Amino acid sequence: MELIKAKRLKKGDLIGFISPASSPNDLTRVEKGVKYFESMGYRVEVGKNVGKYYGYLAGTDEERVGDLHYMFGKKEVRAIICLRGGYGTPRIVRFLDYKLIRENPKILVGYSDITTLQTAILSRAKLVTFAGPMVAVDFWDTPVNPYTEEYFWRVLTSNKKIGKVKLPNDDYKMEFHGTKNAEGRIVGGNLTHFAVLLGSKYFPKMKNNILLLEDVDESPYRIDRYFTELFNCGVFKEVKGLILGQFTDCEEKDPEKRTLNLAEAMHDYLKVLKIPVIKNFPHGHVKENITFPFGTEVKMNMKKGFVEFMENGVE
Repeated sequence: MELIKAKRLKKGDLIGFISPASSPNDLTRVEKGVKYFESMGYRVEVGKNVGKYYGYLAGTDEERVGDLHYMFGKKEVRAIICLRGGYGTPRIVRFLDYKLIRENPKILVGYSDITTLQTAILSRAKLVTFAGPMVAVDFWDTPVNPYTEEYFWRVLTSNKKIGKVKLPNDDYKMEFHGTKNAEGRIVGGNLTHFAVLLGSKYFPKMKNNILLLEDVDESPYRIDRYFTELFNCGVFKEVKGLILGQFTDCEEKDPEKRTLNLAEAMHDYLKVLKIPVIKNFPHGHVKENITFPFGTEVKMNMKKGFVEFMENGVE
């Protein structure tokens, strides 16, 4: 089945806000996010269950699924932006109506826990979704980071090829390991929540893809564990290349605890890979956060030192 792309955003379009995982601790961030998007010329509808709490979840599974289905089913809604990540989307992927999603393609944006939702939608509905900033994390406090803001609006409002990734500043450097270029469809996202789907029918076919991974606030032994899972399932034998985003606060917090550091924990895996690896890609739990479309063709140019998205993310 061919991949499906939503239509690009235009001024005046209606954007839906939902919380498919956890709820913002400070709900005034939702109000501030609404004001930001309205100031940019868009209309906003907040999901009716936004602001609810069910332990660490933003309402029950039924409530969170209800908001998602409502936004996909409402014709006027052109984009759906998640308020935050946290935890919760692994619980709801089995309840989703993928036929509804496939037949009503919308822009869907988020990262972190939203990775599980995006991976399942790519696998089951073949819809291109977007790794990118979220309302109550990145758009509530103005001014919005200019790099994050520029990429977000450019990728979602233009149907032109995204092209080479522009870095946040002249001092920002990515690391390139290997000399052979690689090209394939980009999948992945947050390491923890991507690994959650391993072995399920919601995990995508990995052959000839480019895998991107990032994470936050995980101890090195936990990063070690997830890399082990991916290795044991043969993921790294199938993909053409690996792009590592930001691994924020992923060091052991207890100074008395015996540990490998993050670089050491990753080294044992990366040293045996026979595919090109790029480190320090500008995506993850950071202020300067690129928006990009999952499922689209990306090129790792190892000889000239850049990453290039070979197509548009929206029609």
